[in-house]
Amino acid sequence: MSMPGDRRSRKRLETRRIISTVATRLFLARGFEQVTVDEIAAAAGVGRMTVFNHFPRKEEMFFDRDGEVRETIRQALKQRQTTVSPVETLRLLAHSLVAQNSPFVEFSADSQHFIGAITGSETLKARVRQIRDELTQLVTTSLIDCVNAPAHDPDACLTAHLVLATWSAALAEGHRRWRDDQHRDNARTAFLAIIDKGSRGISAAMCGTPYV
Repeated sequence: MSMPGDRRSRKRLETRRIISTVATRLFLARGFEQVTVDEIAAAAGVGRMTVFNHFPRKEEMFFDRDGEVRETIRQALKQRQTTVSPVETLRLLAHSLVAQNSPFVEFSADSQHFIGAITGSETLKARVRQIRDELTQLVTTSLIDCVNAPAHDPDACLTAHLVLATWSAALAEGHRRWRDDQHRDNARTAFLAIIDKGSRGISAAMCGTPYV
């Protein structure tokens, strides 16, 4: 039998999902800047403070999968096989996400609408830059932890920056390819080609470090 705490947890997650879904729909339809928190609350059937209890900032409703992305990266490095280098682990993660049809690497009309909303909002563009900086720090820390390197290892920092640059370029190319022909497989192939090429470059640049 479910415990009361379990029910509360499920209810909280469901409320969060509803708020995020409603907010994203409104953002995509009207633009991020044009939608208010009060409108989101009304459409989701909750109070204004309930929205803020789940999402302290409006941007977090748009990037509601950010926490999942971070945990996916963290766990991939934490659970890597010792015979597989950290850089190779992240390369394989990209291939696994594509094979699993993960929304993190989606190339479709929906993803284009998502990108369009970002490009149309200075607030969202600023948040994207913040997220990239935060992910770079997360990857740096995770790299250090997974090889027991000294804290503040500059090689880990450089590796993380190169990894994030590779993934950013790969995602941009995947989306560009989808815009060209609306063919998902071509977009995925383009994405993974950049991931593989970038990973080879990182391995060459970081040769002699514990990250490759």
